[in-house]
Amino acid sequence: MKHVETLALVFAFSLGSTVLARTQDKPPAPAPPPPKPPVVAVTPLKVQIVIGRYQGEKKLSGMPYTVTLNAGGHANLRMGARIPVSMTTGPSYQDIGTNIDTSAAEVEGGRYSLVITIDDSSVYPDDQADATKGSPSFRQFRASNTMVLKNGETGQFTSATDKVTGETVRVDVTLTVIK
Repeated sequence: MKHVETLALVFAFSLGSTVLARTQDKPPAPAPPPPKPPVVAVTPLKVQIVIGRYQGEKKLSGMPYTVTLNAGGHANLRMGARIPVSMTTGPSYQDIGTNIDTSAAEVEGGRYSLVITIDDSSVYPDDQADATKGSPSFRQFRASNTMVLKNGETGQFTSATDKVTGETVRVDVTLTVIK
């Protein structure tokens, strides 16, 4: 009988070690997926900038420019030409046109802080610069400022008068939140 008990005990140990070996042979459980990054709300904006020229209250021109950007981002617009200018050593070139740099940040109350820089240059009409006949004269308008607007609001960015022509340049800015 002792022999049967010994045999039963050996059988039990071998069966237990097989079960133990099988549980150790299992592949490890797959790692949980990495956490998803938080969803960041992006607010797209449209900023319309109108550079108007006035003689008194009479509007002479209005040049609209539109840039789109996300709140927290920035946008640049470059539009113009290089024109030749006669010099004694040969032609040189002058950049004329409009450069606009804009950045936007959301502030409380559904308002947005806009930082805008405008550089606008052009050639004076021939009859405006009699003292410099034969050579073009250039006018330059530069402004940089911060303004706070809410969706659908328009504000006057700046206003300035040209000393040569008496024209007033007015810059109006309209902000639209794009849905």
